[in-house]
Amino acid sequence: MRKRYTASKEELARDARRSGVRTLRKVAPYLWPSEHPWVKIRVVLALAILILSKLIAVVVPVFYKNAVDTLSGEGSSDLVLGAVGLTIAYGTARLMSVGFQQLRDAVFAKVGQRALRLLALQTFGHIHNLSMRYHIARKTGGLSRIIERGVKGVDFLLRFLIFSIGPLFLELFMILGILVYLFDIYYLFVVGSTIALYVLYTFKVTEWRVRLRREMNDQDTDANQKAIDSLLNFETVKYFGAEEREAQRYDVSMAGYERAALKTSYSLALLNFGQSALITTGLVAVMVMAALGVEAGHLTVGDFVMVNAYMIQITMPLNFLGTVYREIRQSLVDMGEMFDLLEQPADVTDVADARPLQVTGGRIDMQDMRFGYDAARPILKGVSVSVGAGQNVAIVGASGSGKSTIGRLLFRFYDLNSGSLKIDGQDVRDVTQRSLHAAIGVVPQDTVLFNDTIRYNIAYGRDEASEADVIEAAKSAKIHEFVISLPEGYDTMVGERGLKLSGGEKQRVGIARTLLKNPPILLLDEATSALDTETEQEIKEALARVGEGRTVITIAHRLSTIAEADQIVVLEAGEVVEEGTHSDLLARNGRYAQLWQRQQSDEEVA
Repeated sequence: MRKRYTASKEELARDARRSGVRTLRKVAPYLWPSEHPWVKIRVVLALAILILSKLIAVVVPVFYKNAVDTLSGEGSSDLVLGAVGLTIAYGTARLMSVGFQQLRDAVFAKVGQRALRLLALQTFGHIHNLSMRYHIARKTGGLSRIIERGVKGVDFLLRFLIFSIGPLFLELFMILGILVYLFDIYYLFVVGSTIALYVLYTFKVTEWRVRLRREMNDQDTDANQKAIDSLLNFETVKYFGAEEREAQRYDVSMAGYERAALKTSYSLALLNFGQSALITTGLVAVMVMAALGVEAGHLTVGDFVMVNAYMIQITMPLNFLGTVYREIRQSLVDMGEMFDLLEQPADVTDVADARPLQVTGGRIDMQDMRFGYDAARPILKGVSVSVGAGQNVAIVGASGSGKSTIGRLLFRFYDLNSGSLKIDGQDVRDVTQRSLHAAIGVVPQDTVLFNDTIRYNIAYGRDEASEADVIEAAKSAKIHEFVISLPEGYDTMVGERGLKLSGGEKQRVGIARTLLKNPPILLLDEATSALDTETEQEIKEALARVGEGRTVITIAHRLSTIAEADQIVVLEAGEVVEEGTHSDLLARNGRYAQLWQRQQSDEEVA
């Protein structure tokens, strides 16, 4: 039996570092783009302001020292004027330090927001370009969570990595230099050791906490997926009275999240206490050294106060180091997931020399098509069908025979394993997907609408369609009279996935949308199978008008809907078993005749 390989902690840490380096390398071009000089100018200006603010910050305690020495009689300045002037200088320096920090944020804000927007747009566009196979395998809730956390991670990383971690260490080095210059090397040793131990402890514990946070994120994603999946299937939940079952299912995920969140909280308490113990020990040690120096006469009271001010100046940003470092590490993880998504290749792509599809008549030729969603389970086993220009060809067969698969291959949601599928002599793999999709209109079994107005959903068929175009399409689909009878007319909201409309109304909106698109080829994928008989007849009439002058492929389960087709292709287990007109196939008394008789009997019984 083969042993399962388990990565060591060292390998996991190395992979995490590589992922972090990769993420930083991918973000860098957004901060230093060659084609936008203004971005570079803002970045340089923000960094210059940052350095200036830190220089002012490390000078502030010197004014404080001199003011104290003047007031205590140890300074050389005039008692009243010197103390007041130094106090004002101290306050001015503090104000300038804060002011420059805010100015830095204001200068950099446009750079950060631009990077965030471009990354979000790139990710959103890439998701739409991924293949159907990927979207079927992924859950929408988890996908949206990855994008949301990734974009937030970009914002946090840009603000804190550049303006918190870097400036913190710059300020620390400046203060250490001042302590050595004004006092002696022992201060450098104590403060440097304290900072080194603090940083080492913080990073080690935070690395552990990042793993806990990752576990918490996984549980959060799982809970969110279950919640969205349940809400999208609201009606099904109601049909089966499964509210309590769904709540329990959600609670299981939330219980996992609770356990992970508690571990995270406990580890935070440990981190905070350890940091406080280390920094307090260092602070006390330095203050004792300064107090001894004052008692011995080597230092003034102002020196004692200045050392205290510098230690406080060091400890304040260090207190946030653990949080900032953890958030940066978490941001790198979140952004890493988003970049993993961006690096996910599409199964179906345009070839290098792909040209736009030129539809001259709409003839479709399928030759020896072989395909399977899984290599171990073939769906189509050498299907060959020819559809003449302007013809209406129906494809029928039992469930699982491969009918809908042909429609997906025609629209090129997937590529064939072998064989060819051509439109007017052009293989669909050799033309651009955009032009192919523009040439084919699809009316599916269940038309899904956007949670917007009826006008928006119809107008979705053609970008920049006019109001007159929308109304004309609605009239042709026999939906106009219904729409104007509504209180808000074409401004009526259809609800999530169009749930405020009936099945027939949704189908009519879908037909109007396809009419507005005005494609030369029409694919009807069981467009009436979910409707009642009366509604089906009305939709059939609308579809007949839609199909006039177009090449139509009708994938049907109800044979009564395709009796007038120019040609009927019967599929069985992924193979063409019969082909001909309705009357011809009935006369043969073969598989089609069996299906017809069975459906007629079922309708009579009903």
